Amino acid sequence: MPKKTQAEDIDELQIISDLSTLFSSTLELKQTLQETINLVSRVTKADACFIYLFDSASNELVLSASKTPHPSEIGHIRLKLGEGITGWVAKHQKTVAIPREAYRDPRFVGALAEDRYDAFLSVPILIKSNVVGVINVQHRKPHVHSPRLISLMNTIGKQVGGAIETARLYEETKRRAKALQTLTAVSNTLAQDRYPEEIMQLIVNMTAQMMGSNICAIMLLDDKKKELKIVATQSLDPAYRDKPPVKVQGSLTGRAVLTKQPVIVKDVCKESSYQFRDVAITQGLVSLLSVPMMYKDQILGVLNSYTPVEHDFSPDEIAFAQSVANQCAAAIENTRLLSDKLAAQEALETRKVVEKAKGLLMKHKNLSEQDAFREIQRQSMDRRKSMKEISEAVILAFEIGG
Repeated sequence: MPKKTQAEDIDELQIISDLSTLFSSTLELKQTLQETINLVSRVTKADACFIYLFDSASNELVLSASKTPHPSEIGHIRLKLGEGITGWVAKHQKTVAIPREAYRDPRFVGALAEDRYDAFLSVPILIKSNVVGVINVQHRKPHVHSPRLISLMNTIGKQVGGAIETARLYEETKRRAKALQTLTAVSNTLAQDRYPEEIMQLIVNMTAQMMGSNICAIMLLDDKKKELKIVATQSLDPAYRDKPPVKVQGSLTGRAVLTKQPVIVKDVCKESSYQFRDVAITQGLVSLLSVPMMYKDQILGVLNSYTPVEHDFSPDEIAFAQSVANQCAAAIENTRLLSDKLAAQEALETRKVVEKAKGLLMKHKNLSEQDAFREIQRQSMDRRKSMKEISEAVILAFEIGG
């Protein structure tokens, strides 16, 4: 009796049943991907297994899950459509099975150490006629993938595509709900009776959490000096917090001020106009979203969000950051207007009190208006009190003395 092959030992009905159970048990993308990795590894008895997901915003395949831990590579390794065997499979939506020396294939591009393994099976993850991603299965030693196994892997690729898209939609829904919650929290924070500095600090903390930023900062514009200065950030490192102001002209964040449009940078260290490359390297700053803080048509500053890995900011993320920035700008401008109003009221009140004190000095001490004013001014300097306080004391003294 001939010996059964690995593929003949596969219980296909059980695999399909396991897939159905998987898809009905979770809506979390990370768990869906990891359970798929576990299932594929069990079916193929692979030494390595990876899932790349297609990011339509960047037109790239992003490493999203693996059999063995790859914390520094997950989310970092990206391949263009058509790049490497993986990119070829995604572009052409065709399976590639190479039994030995896969690294000698002319399409090969090695991104991971496992890519040097001998056998390579790459299957597209599809939903209808659209590519969702790619599953890669690798063996250290030469390995023949039977037609039956390849057929089963293609079935898995088609089945898992729907589950991944459902999980993505679920995550997107959660992100939007969280964004709305954060915007509500920002609005509530702005409505509270707090100092502007405290408000801005709370806003950068909430924005960083929502955006997944390792650093988020508010930089206010000094219109006279044409500079932007950090006034709030959740970063505790003085190397970032104490950065000197940056000139609007010629800087990345200054571009958001000049154009009144969001500025998106894939990797700040690759931009010649980025002035703090050493800080970016030590802090792990990669992608930047800088949105102008606008009140009506006036620019008050910028809200900056940095990510620790290359990131394509979605329209929803940009809209969220812009909404937060504009709310913050409105709060700052309203605080300024209120401060100006209070200062004007205080000045008027001081003027009234000083005028009354001058009149009493002129009447009771026979002083000229100029001498009376100088007397109040001299006492203010000698006693280190405001002219209003001295004037109030003069008024009180004459009122008591009759």
